[in-house]
Amino acid sequence: MIDEKKLNSPRPDFYRENWYDLNGEWEFSFDDEDRGRKEAWFQGHSFDKTIQVPFCYQSKLSRIHDTARHPYIWYQKKIVLPEGMEGKRIWLNFGAVDYKAMVWVNGNYAGGHKGGHTSFAFEITPYINKEATITVFCEDAYDIAQPRGKQHWNEKTDRCWYTATSGIWQSVWLEATQSTKIERILITPDIDKKQVEVKAKLSEAVTEGVLEWKVRFEGALVKEGSVRADSQNIRFCISIENPDPIDNLIRLWSPEHPDLYDLELTLREGELLCDEVGSYFGMRKIECCKEHILLNHFPLYQRLVLDQGYWEESLITPPDVQALVKDLTLVKEMGFNGVRKHQKIEVPAFLYLADCMGILVWEEMPSNYEFTEDGMAALKLEYEEMILRDYNHPCIITWVPLNESWGVRDILWDKKQQNFALSLYYATKAIDSSRIVSTNDGWESVTSDILGVHDYESDGSVLYEKYRDKEKIFSWTAVGKMIYAEGFSYRGEPVIMSEFGGVAFEDGENENWGYNEKASDENEFIERVSKLCRAIEKLDYMEGYCYTQLTDVEQETNGLLYSDRRPKVPIDRIRRMILAESIR
Repeated sequence: MIDEKKLNSPRPDFYRENWYDLNGEWEFSFDDEDRGRKEAWFQGHSFDKTIQVPFCYQSKLSRIHDTARHPYIWYQKKIVLPEGMEGKRIWLNFGAVDYKAMVWVNGNYAGGHKGGHTSFAFEITPYINKEATITVFCEDAYDIAQPRGKQHWNEKTDRCWYTATSGIWQSVWLEATQSTKIERILITPDIDKKQVEVKAKLSEAVTEGVLEWKVRFEGALVKEGSVRADSQNIRFCISIENPDPIDNLIRLWSPEHPDLYDLELTLREGELLCDEVGSYFGMRKIECCKEHILLNHFPLYQRLVLDQGYWEESLITPPDVQALVKDLTLVKEMGFNGVRKHQKIEVPAFLYLADCMGILVWEEMPSNYEFTEDGMAALKLEYEEMILRDYNHPCIITWVPLNESWGVRDILWDKKQQNFALSLYYATKAIDSSRIVSTNDGWESVTSDILGVHDYESDGSVLYEKYRDKEKIFSWTAVGKMIYAEGFSYRGEPVIMSEFGGVAFEDGENENWGYNEKASDENEFIERVSKLCRAIEKLDYMEGYCYTQLTDVEQETNGLLYSDRRPKVPIDRIRRMILAESIR
């Protein structure tokens, strides 16, 4: 069941009652000559514009809507601390700021962050009184070595790259704690042992600390207990097994039954209540077993749709949470059981909804497009931050660090680029060994848990003939690219068609970029997509597919929906197209 209070908070999976929303109107200025830092604009400067946070200045909803290049920008907001936060430790949180950020509070430097897609926070208690002025400087170069995903590196967009996003594009908020803060929790379910492992990281070590925990299911208390919290990092296990000798089953999470357990954590130091956090988890297991993908020990056939996460009026920032509800509702109504969130780290509310609605998610690191030492470090840093932020979401079953050799163009033969890809694979496994990794999805694969293949063949019969002989595909090219990089070969991993389709619809509304020839009318569109889906389903060794794509995005017009989410053909016809004659 969706909790509206959590849904409308910035972190539904890491919820504090005492938080304060800083979204809305901020002062704003462009600083194209980069004068602001030299002239100390963080000290009482008057800015010449206003902007609606969290929308980037390039978007319509920002109320600026300027798509020209402005590499240096400034934000400022004056706030009055809410009554419930006075006398407590105050933490300033940013959901995401693209790309480099520097933050001042009342003229005092609070901290900085590099990485356009991941969250960060600073303690600002020493700098804040009843009133405060928060100033943020952002730098966003059109640098192809910087992780940018589908944001174009030129002002003019083309092909499948879109309008860039600069500056604040996710929520900004304050949180208050009485003392030491629970900084992070990682929850790992084990359905075989009927338990979860919990790792908690505190902002600092405490003395005489106790971490109390409660597990609830649908509001009813399942288990409670406490552990000593005498260091900064705490690890413990909770048994979820029902002691009833007749009904001792745990409730598993799956697309059909997305059951979630709530976890409440309370940190105390002696008599002092330091912090309280609410989270949740799903008891589920995703694994590769020989050539198959299993969910909770049963075969999983994935019918995914590729989701770019763009909106006409707000670009990569969702217009509101209801826009996310609408997208995921449409995904289910169309017959898909999951999404591949493409080249974007989505807002936490999206993942919370997917958890609650039972929608599988592949989460993918936004690519850079040049192989440099700085680019490698930047991508690896953000990728690991992404995993740590989103670790607890049961909907996420696959991590994708690289896509189609973007940023590693010579990975086919270059050992350095191959080693970088391998380092991402093994770093993922060091942080999270409970999920699948598709290391370089599409082609030129190295060590990976699965083989993701991309092919935009437009004829279902041709696609089937091309892939009918499983052994042949491992030695030939996919769309002009080798399936495996040099030195790597098939090791029995599951195979999935992780991009295909891309059928555009000749309806008179769009005359833009897409794959292959456009379908002339609704019936041809349905027939072509149906034949492509059936072709893949007839391939016994394929563990599923990901259809491109959910919506039109700017000039890329191969969505099942227009960019405003209107279906191009009736939803019930799309559902029959996806599910009809399915053999799984």
